[in-house]
Amino acid sequence: MDPNCLFCRIVARVIPAKIVFENERVVGFEDIAPVAPTHVLFVPREHFASSLEVDASRRAVVGELVQVAAQLARARGFAEDGYRMVFNTNAGAGQTVFHLHLHLLGGRRFGWPPG
Repeated sequence: MDPNCLFCRIVARVIPAKIVFENERVVGFEDIAPVAPTHVLFVPREHFASSLEVDASRRAVVGELVQVAAQLARARGFAEDGYRMVFNTNAGAGQTVFHLHLHLLGGRRFGWPPG
């Protein structure tokens, strides 16, 4: 855990959040500034800053982020209509918290290309 990382502090329950999923490797919680009816962030419990730090030892947890996000989309009933999963990498792409996280966005239509 990085004590200066917002998401590490949420995972450790130092900062409150609306947790919607957790297991031994992944935690999912509602975004505090949602841009869709469902906007959940899925994070690995292990701290690493971005997708640039995904190596062979971290591949499985990244796949698990995708898998649990898809499960939540099904459970909330919008999987068949469509949803978006987003990883932002570094500030130029909009990453503001430097702990790898997957945004699950659903419950409305999305345009292309995104912002």
